[in-house]
Formats: sequence, C-alpha cells, structure tokens
Amino acid sequence: MSNFSEINLNKQLQNAIEDLYFVKQTPIQRQTFSKILGGKDLIGIAQTGTGKTIAYCLPLLQELSYSNQKDPRILILVPTRELVIQVVETLKSLTKYIDCRIVGVYGGTNINTQKIMLQEGADILVATPGRLYDLALCRALQLKGIKKLVIDEVDVMLDLGFRFQLINIFELLSEKRQNLMFSATMTEEVALLISSYFSRAETIQVALSGTPLENISQTKFEVPNYYTKVNLLTHLLRDKQEMKKVLVFVSSKKTADRLFEALEEFFVSDLAVIHSNKSQNYRFKSIKNYEEGRCRVLISTDLVSRGLDLDKISHVINFDTPIYPENYMHRIGRTGRAEEEGKSILFFTEKEEKNKGYIEDLMNLTIPELEIPELVEVTQQLTEEEHKANGKNFYRNVKKAEINPAFHEKKESNLKVNDRDKWRKERRVKYKKPQSRGDIGVNRRRK
Repeated sequence: MSNFSEINLNKQLQNAIEDLYFVKQTPIQRQTFSKILGGKDLIGIAQTGTGKTIAYCLPLLQELSYSNQKDPRILILVPTRELVIQVVETLKSLTKYIDCRIVGVYGGTNINTQKIMLQEGADILVATPGRLYDLALCRALQLKGIKKLVIDEVDVMLDLGFRFQLINIFELLSEKRQNLMFSATMTEEVALLISSYFSRAETIQVALSGTPLENISQTKFEVPNYYTKVNLLTHLLRDKQEMKKVLVFVSSKKTADRLFEALEEFFVSDLAVIHSNKSQNYRFKSIKNYEEGRCRVLISTDLVSRGLDLDKISHVINFDTPIYPENYMHRIGRTGRAEEEGKSILFFTEKEEKNKGYIEDLMNLTIPELEIPELVEVTQQLTEEEHKANGKNFYRNVKKAEINPAFHEKKESNLKVNDRDKWRKERRVKYKKPQSRGDIGVNRRRK
C-alpha cells in the first residue's frame, strides 16, 4: 500500500489527509505504520525530508481515543524550539476533525505561561527535554500517564547535550509504555542509548545516512579564502531567476553574523539570518519571512539543518564545509523535498579539503567541480582566524593607532602605580630605625 487512501485510517484522519493534499506514503511512513499500531518499540532511521513526523503522528492519532484526563498520554521530545512549533502545527492540521488537546513547551519563554496551559489539560505534549524536565521537577506536569514516547531527531538531541535530561525523564515515566525513536543517523551514542533503555526495539532503516538523494544536483567550488567565498556567493545570488530560495549554511554564529553584514549591502531586503544566539521572536520571524517569500536568502548554522519542514528551497549552499560528513547530508536534505529537483553547492578551501574528502567517501561519489567565474574577484585578503591558522600574527607591524583610532598615551599623572606600602616606606625614611624598644630600652640606658 503506497497511497494514504489505501491504509486503515479513521474517517476524520482521512479527511485531514485529503485537506493537506497528501497522496503517496514515503518509504518510512509505509514501513512503520502497522508496526507502530502493533504497539512495538521502534527505531526509525531515515534521511531528513522523508516524512518522519507524519510517520509517527498518523498511527498515534489513529489509536488515540477521547479522554478528559488532565495529564498527557503521548509525549513527543524534539531538540529545538522551532521543531516543537512545527510538530504542533502538523498535529493540529491532522486533528482538524478530532477533539484533541495539543500543547507545546520549550525554553526561552515564560515557564509560568506554560504551567497555566498544562493545567487546562493535554492529550499530546510536544517538548524540548530541558523545559520538560523543569516542568516535571516543579510538579507542574505528571509523566506517569504517558503511554507513548516519541524521541525525534535523537542524534541531534545527544549532540546538544540532552543525554542527562533524557535519562532523568526516562526515570519519571511509566515502564509500561511504547517507545518510538526517529533519527537520520545511527551514531555510537544513539546505539548506546538504545541498548541501555530500549533493548527490544525493532530497527527500520530506510536509507543509509550517506546515500545522496537522487533528485539533488551537487557541485563544488575550490575557493582560497573567506573573502573570496563572499565574492563568489554574492555573484551567484545576483541571479534571482536561478537562485529563487537559497539556504546558506555556515559553521558558526560568528561567521553567520559576519556574512550577513557582508551581504546586507547587496541583498538587504532579500536576506535573513538565524542562529541560537538570536532571540526567540527574531528566529521565528526570520523563518516565517523565509517561508512566506518575503526574503530569498537565509543564512544559518546547523540549527535548521534538521527537522524543520522548509519547502521549495531551490539551492543549499555550504559556505563552510562541515566537519562531520553526516551533517552535509542533513544540510542538502533541505532541498529536493517531495520529489522536487534541488541543487547543492559546496565551497571548500585547502584547509577544508580533507573534510570534503570524507563527505565524498561517505557518499561513495565525487562531487563535480566547477571553476570560479572570471567575474569573481579572487582576493588575498584574510580574516583574523585565517591569519592565525597560517601561523602569522595578525597584529604584527601594526601600530596601536591603526588598530584603535581612539588610542592615546596616558598622562604622566595617570602612570602612577598604587603602592599600598608607600606610607610605611616614607615613615621609615623620616624617623629612621628606633634606638630603643619602649621602656625596657630606656631603663637599660639609665643603668
């Protein structure tokens, strides 16, 4: 059965599926549906963009019956705030014709507001591990009623350091529950977690993490340095007909802000940036503007490389080559979704060539290389980090006045150093060493 109309869904869910114009099931959805309904513990391994969220939401909703109990019966854990919002929206669209209470909680917002929401009752709770654990500790939430536990993007959760919270959450849950874990990669840490807590789980692996998506065209450019990367990216983004909706991945928050400032001069109305240091409202606004077409280019760290359902992305540009080859797969998985054609472009320097090789080894293919266009300026200008990486002192032979125009020599009065023993030294000079020691010395002289 490959069509949603052919599977055994209740009428309310079928109507919701039709409203969303879903027709065919993806492989992960097709292979997990009956097993989840059968109550088995399950580990689902599938690439980003293959419909894992629908894969676990549909069977869980199929089994969910009406109840007026206050505490949630289904718990879905996800790594980021943005993913909480997305899963909640997906659930609400699927429960359009079902009476179901869905609550999402995450950090960075007022916890008291979330306590009030939970007091009104919930059937399904979607949460980040940190905020969920905080709510459980302050007794705003009881987890013993959880019958179904879903951990989505579990490898990202462990990478973000949520192992401690996950283990403590497991201890708060009832042992009689169904466990579902979904991930794009099976890392050693994920395997250890599974063997420790889900020994009877069945694993369904739809595609290896290094299998490139067939509908994504990949190319690469060898670029000497950061500022040449900026020039090349600027040149490519000027073609608005080709670059309709672009996601640019960088390695760090600092690089994201620096690149945004460099491109802002040329694409101010087309540009947005997102990373974990941005405020919650700023992050939501950036994603909303990008999704609704108000900005054409989104600069991001790996914060949005996983989970978020961003549609119609024409190009993914890896401005920095990721250290871990699996992250490259997650990044390019943002384009070419729902059987659409997508394009991926990789920038790599001589220093990043080793990481590029790991990516090609993982995929077992060589990414076609393109020459830098003649119109792109290949500059020798380096960033401070590139200077340091080359073993050169960025500040050598540079006068202080050139580094900081506001620099000036201190006045002579300000050059004085505070001496805590100054008064003792002056007193010794003035009074010199005493000839006697109190009355004993006086008496001795008189004798």
